[in-house]
Amino acid sequence: MGQKLTRKLIENLTPADRAYFEWDGGDGAVKGFGVAVNPSGKKTFIAQFRIGRGQAAKSKRATIGSFGTWTVEQARDRARELIVEGERGIDRTAEEKDRRDAAAAAKIAADRERRQTRDLRFERLAVRFLREHVRIKRKKNTELFYRHVIAAHLLPAFRRRDVRTITKQDVAKLHRSLADKPAMANRAITTFSAVWGWAEGLDILPEGLRKPTFKLEKFKEHAKDRFLSVDELQRLGAAIREAETSGVSWQPDPAGKTKHAPKEGNRFTKIDPGAAAALRLLIFTGARLREVLNLEWSFVDLDRGLLRLKDSKTGPKTILLNSPARAVLAGMEKITPFVFPGESRDGKIQPRTDLKRPWRLVTKAAGLEDVRIHDLRHSFASIGAGDGHGLVIIGKLLGHTQSSTTERYAHLDNDPLRRASDAIAERIASAMGEARPEKSAEIISIKGAR
Repeated sequence: MGQKLTRKLIENLTPADRAYFEWDGGDGAVKGFGVAVNPSGKKTFIAQFRIGRGQAAKSKRATIGSFGTWTVEQARDRARELIVEGERGIDRTAEEKDRRDAAAAAKIAADRERRQTRDLRFERLAVRFLREHVRIKRKKNTELFYRHVIAAHLLPAFRRRDVRTITKQDVAKLHRSLADKPAMANRAITTFSAVWGWAEGLDILPEGLRKPTFKLEKFKEHAKDRFLSVDELQRLGAAIREAETSGVSWQPDPAGKTKHAPKEGNRFTKIDPGAAAALRLLIFTGARLREVLNLEWSFVDLDRGLLRLKDSKTGPKTILLNSPARAVLAGMEKITPFVFPGESRDGKIQPRTDLKRPWRLVTKAAGLEDVRIHDLRHSFASIGAGDGHGLVIIGKLLGHTQSSTTERYAHLDNDPLRRASDAIAERIASAMGEARPEKSAEIISIKGAR
C-alpha cells in the first residue's frame, strides 16, 4: 500500500527518463487518484476510473490540473467527484471537453470574424487595391490619381468601415458632398467602384452583395475645353520669347516686405531654354505634357520627322513632327538621354517633372492666366478642325484610340459643312430661277474661337 499523497511527498518526487505515476494510498486515500511525473519535471494530478460498473466498463484517465495550481486537497476532492460520477455512468470530463471544444471553436470563429472584419475595412482593401492591382497593372499617373482620390475623399468617409456595411446611401452622401466639384465627385464613386470590383473579382467579398454604386446617377460634367484664338497664340508666343530672352518684369507685392526688393531695372524673371522649347513642342504637336517631358533622344527621328514613344496614355505611339517642331528639337543640345532633363536621383538623371512655374510666368505675361497647359492640345485640335482637316485626321494626329474622344471638336469642324450647304443651296436656287442675294458683309470664320 502506497503513501497518502501530500504536498511534501509530491515536491520530493524526482523526474525519471520516462513519465511515471504516484498513486494515493494509506488512510483516507482515494483509489484512482494520483500524480503524473513527466521527464521535464512537470507534475500533474490525474484520476483513473471506469464509466459504469463491471469489468466491461470503459476505463478513463482524466487530467485534473497541475501541481502548484491545484492543491493536493482540491485535486483529491475533484478526483473523488469524477470517480463517483463515473461509477454512475457519467463522464463529466467528456462533457467538459465538449464544452471546451465548443468554446475553442467559437473563439476561433470569432477570431476569424474579427480578422475578416479587420481585413474588410475599406482602408485595408484600398491599400491592397493600390499595391496588388493599380501599381502593377496601371500607369504611374493613373496610380497617383487613384491615390489622391482615395486619400482625399474615400478614406475620410469610409476609413475603418467594413465594406460590407457601406450602403448605397453612404456612397450617395459622399457624392452629394462633392456637388461643387462634379468631376471629382464622379471620380470618387468610380474609384470606390473600382476597389469594390477588384475585391469582388478575387472573392474577397462574399457573394450576393450588391455594389453600392449600382445605378447611382452621376453629375453632369461640363467640359473645360479652352481654345486659344490666333490673337491669343500671338500673345503667348511673344510672352515665351520675352521670358527666355530679356525676362518678364514683375512688381513686388505691396502687402509684403518691399524694403529689400531688387531695383526696378533688375525685376525680371527668365525661363530656361529647355522650358521654352518644351512649351513650343506642346503647342506645335498637340502632344500630352508627359509625352513631351518624358521624351528621350532615342525616341526622336528628325530625318523621318517622327517621335516614336515606347509608352503613352494609350500605349506605344508615334507622333508626327511638323517643320516647327523639328526646328525646336534640331536647335537643342543632346546633353543627357532625356530631351528635357530634370534633377538626378540616386546618381541617375531623371526627366523634367513639370512646367508649372514657367507656364505661370508666360501666361501671366500674355494675359492668359485662365489657360491650362492641356488647353494647348485642345487648341491644336480646334485649329485643325476649323481648317477643315477632318476629325479622323485630327484624331490620328492626337493619338486618340476612340473616335468619340475626337467628337468633342465636331462643333469646330463647320467650314466644310458651310461650304457644302452653300453649294447645295446655290444649285437649288439656280434651278428655281432665284436671283442670288448680294452679300452685305463677308462672314469670316474665327478659327480657334472658344
